Amino acid sequence: MPAGRSGRPRGASRYESARENTSRLGLRSFRAKFVLVVGSAVLFDLLVTGGLALWNVQRLSRDAAAEVGRGLEEANQDYIRSYAATTAARVNLLLNQVHSDVGTLAGVLQEQIDRPVRKSEIGEAMARGAPGTVTVAYDQKGGWAQNLPGPPSVVSVWGYLLDQNHVPLPDVQTDIENSAVLDLVAPSLLANGQSKLQMYYIGPKERPIFRTAPYTDQAQTFDKLYPGHNSAEFWSFFFPGLYESWEQWAHDPKSRPVNGDVTQTAPYTDAITGKLIVSFFQPLWSRDRSRVLGAAGTDITLDQLAEIVENVKVAETGFGFLTMSDGNVVAINPVGEKIIGLRASNAAASGGVTGLDRSLRRSAQPEIAQLPLGEDGLLKHIFLEENGERVPYLVVLKQLQPTNLWASGPVRREAMLLGIAVPEREIYASLFAAQAGISEATNRILIYQVLALLVSLLFVIAAVFAISKRITGGISALANAAKRIEAKDYSVRVDIPTRDEVGDAGAAFNRMAEEISFHTENLEQLVEDRTKEIEEANLQISALNQQLRSENLRLGAELAVARHIQMMVLPKAGELEEIAELEIAAYMRPADEVGGDYYDVLKDGKRLKIGIGDVTGHGLESGVLMLMVQSVARALQEMGEMEPAQFLNRVNRAIYKNLVRTRTNKHLSLAFLDYDGARLTLSGQHEELIVIRDLERVERIDTLDLGLPIGLEPDISAFVATREISFGRGDMIILHTDGVTEAESGTGELFGIERLCESARCRYGSSAEDVKAGIIEDLMAHIGTQKIHDDITLVVMRHR
Repeated sequence: MPAGRSGRPRGASRYESARENTSRLGLRSFRAKFVLVVGSAVLFDLLVTGGLALWNVQRLSRDAAAEVGRGLEEANQDYIRSYAATTAARVNLLLNQVHSDVGTLAGVLQEQIDRPVRKSEIGEAMARGAPGTVTVAYDQKGGWAQNLPGPPSVVSVWGYLLDQNHVPLPDVQTDIENSAVLDLVAPSLLANGQSKLQMYYIGPKERPIFRTAPYTDQAQTFDKLYPGHNSAEFWSFFFPGLYESWEQWAHDPKSRPVNGDVTQTAPYTDAITGKLIVSFFQPLWSRDRSRVLGAAGTDITLDQLAEIVENVKVAETGFGFLTMSDGNVVAINPVGEKIIGLRASNAAASGGVTGLDRSLRRSAQPEIAQLPLGEDGLLKHIFLEENGERVPYLVVLKQLQPTNLWASGPVRREAMLLGIAVPEREIYASLFAAQAGISEATNRILIYQVLALLVSLLFVIAAVFAISKRITGGISALANAAKRIEAKDYSVRVDIPTRDEVGDAGAAFNRMAEEISFHTENLEQLVEDRTKEIEEANLQISALNQQLRSENLRLGAELAVARHIQMMVLPKAGELEEIAELEIAAYMRPADEVGGDYYDVLKDGKRLKIGIGDVTGHGLESGVLMLMVQSVARALQEMGEMEPAQFLNRVNRAIYKNLVRTRTNKHLSLAFLDYDGARLTLSGQHEELIVIRDLERVERIDTLDLGLPIGLEPDISAFVATREISFGRGDMIILHTDGVTEAESGTGELFGIERLCESARCRYGSSAEDVKAGIIEDLMAHIGTQKIHDDITLVVMRHR
């Protein structure tokens, strides 16, 4: 057998053997590529899987740390808030007990005012039984009078309350005797309840005697600290604005800043003891509660408030502080004062009392100075400078119960705040420990995961190399056999024993080799047979092409006839010119060869019926339905049926029966205008009717309620309605189909009813033909080079 048909060329055996060895061992061999691809895929899968596992472990660690952190943080914050609320409750309890003691003293004094007989009896009894408490001696140097030591209380009578003989005025002496009831009540109140520095009675503005328990050198101390006080009105000198606020309460009880009479002062230095104190007053009222008749009061030292606040201890170094709403700190321990950078100073008020000024607003720590003091329950993270580093702190502010406050001016509302500050490293110590434990466990899991990934990788690489030879052996045999086919050795066959796709490929290769061998020997006969088959197919294609051209010519002729018939039945210009009172101009352009729009002008003597409609879709079928409508309408007109509602219903019945017979899924909107020379009547459902009466008035008439689409129901008489339309000299009516308003520009913008109205309005006064031409010109300019997708019909009527 010649070489090149079924035998191999000389020398091919050694050449192919060399190529086989190279293909098995070279980097371009299938086995090398198999190992590379499969190994890379498995490696990629292991890396992705391992990476996802590592990522999930880290994410779970972060989520766990975050969840634990949120829980511990919320628990610690709740603890601090609860601690602040409890401490605030203790301060409120102290203040409430002081209020109660003041109220008790004020109640006794107020009872004397409200019961004058009892008042005089107690005063007389005290004068008889304890003359030392109601008898005062004049001090020549001070210019005031005061009782001698011995009684439980001291009473001071200022110089302007004495007569020329240095004896108290009669009304003043009565007040001295009546206020002696303080000796009966005050010792018990001072000995029980909250610790109080002193309790006292101050007379009304016109007789401000000052009785204080226990007994002190009261007036002598005032002379040292407040020169000129003896000749000044007491209330205005020491407490300017306080008495006036109470008088305002007497006239308008609702003017109290806080409901209740007890009024406290801002912290100030006590003239007698030299301690920082807070005074609590309760005004005394006349029997009719219309005037202020003095006040009962008590003093407490800030030591009592400070003891509660300074004992606050949160974590190791957390501390508390008590501040006024304006930021003035009234209680804090020395360590806390240093940490938050307070600068203390004494400020003398205009009335002579010396107040404490230690404001958060002047703190050396900027974030302390900027704390929002108006927020109750505030919890804020801040940074404080300590030894050159920024230390994070947690600050909680809790408002105390509101009270009436005097601070050298009118009484105002005051709600002190209890603050607690604690370093975050202390309060969150458990949180940091939990997060560190989670991080350590996570790192341990990550190490184990990486080791497992490396072991899996080594195992996979070994397995890929082990099975690559078995998997790729059959493919290598196919490749070598294909090369022998390429060398025109068609006798080659492969033996692949595996029962898989490679074995199937080997069997298919053997069959292909046999066919190639057969076709090579019989190629000329096969070419001749295939050539005959192609020639016969070409003849059949030519015959089909000729038949298709004939069919297209026939359909084109039919469509041309249909279009011609459709245009023939439209009103002619001569018919429209015969209408004396009206100018009518119309335009119709189908989207295809045959359109589905309808318009007609039917004349019966002086009566006119102008119709316009739009069949769903367009094309030949829609055009035939349009011709049906025209024929039915003309027939009804010839029969003399011109009544609008009856006319429209009969058109519908005829069209509906034809649609049922032809099984056509079509219908149309249809409206008619009836004009008898005087009235214009509109009936049927179609697009909006546009009426233009002058350049300023454009009326749009909706036809939705005047009918129903034609061909949907056998009887639409229940839906047909009419509407009279005013139509006078110069008025113009525009009828149109949706092909006008829904025409699209190149950007997809619709022409729209507003643009149609404006195009017609600006041409008001022109002839109907000019108006029609102008609207069509605007419409075509809007469409531009876009394809017209729907039939366009426009009718313009103008009253001459």
